[in-house]
Amino acid sequence: MSEAEFLNDCPTILLLEDDLLLAMDIEDHLLKTGHKIVGPFGRITDAMDAIPRNELAGAIVDLNLQGELSFPVIEMLRQHSVPVIVCSGYGEIPEMKDRLEGMALLPKPWNAQKLDRLMRETFGVRDDV
Repeated sequence: MSEAEFLNDCPTILLLEDDLLLAMDIEDHLLKTGHKIVGPFGRITDAMDAIPRNELAGAIVDLNLQGELSFPVIEMLRQHSVPVIVCSGYGEIPEMKDRLEGMALLPKPWNAQKLDRLMRETFGVRDDV
């Protein structure tokens, strides 16, 4: 199998995270587990521009990007039938908990085992692609 054929078989995940080190850490983990990455993006507008141009298996979205909530991105992903994992330290705040109900939540600080489990459950992708 050529590299191009292998990459075509890899699930594509959009990554929206404004913390550069965290984004690089998650990106590295996703690449090691056989995923293609769209991003990582640190701005909502960049992620929204990328959504209609890519065939996404799922998205990992930071809830708070430098004070701006990413609900517009989450809504756009839902409109495109893209499953979402929300990465946040705010998931237990009552106001946020209501808005995040029914969504997969990856608490910060994140860990690889929890992310892999959420990806299997939410995206239906294996972590050993």
